[in-house]
Amino acid sequence: MNSDSDLQIAGDILEVTHLLQTPREHPATVAEFVGLARSLAEDRSQWEHLVRYDATSRWYHRLRTGPSYEVWLLSWVPGQGSGRHDHGRSSGVLTVLDGTLTERTERGTRALRAGAQRVFAPGYVHEVVNDALEPAVSLHVYYPGLTEMPMHTAPHCEARALPGAVTA
Repeated sequence: MNSDSDLQIAGDILEVTHLLQTPREHPATVAEFVGLARSLAEDRSQWEHLVRYDATSRWYHRLRTGPSYEVWLLSWVPGQGSGRHDHGRSSGVLTVLDGTLTERTERGTRALRAGAQRVFAPGYVHEVVNDALEPAVSLHVYYPGLTEMPMHTAPHCEARALPGAVTA
């Protein structure tokens, strides 16, 4: 089942920060992957010097790997987007490090500003775009490591906001 909720099983752990755990060397739970993403986001010295901007395509760099997971750093100049896709059998945590990204799903559109995080399960279909006038940087943790990113065409994600849509 494709769902736009952050976590159907346990609720939105991003809203209950006391449940977030300090990341272990090798995370194993959703909360630990969220914690890993947050700790990397807070320590700019681990990623800021690596960021490059490419006007012709999204730039990306694998920042870290571990047992069955990967961490990717991406940059987005204005107008760049991912296209509508899912992540195959991988779950993920998307964290915006700098700038603002727009996430579009069949259920609506949400602005993701620096510090915002999205947690998604396998099969979650979305499109991420930099609709802003400034570049953006994001961090992506995938478990297991990303081996496929199937693209989806019809129906495309409309750039519409749902009444009461969540924005971060």
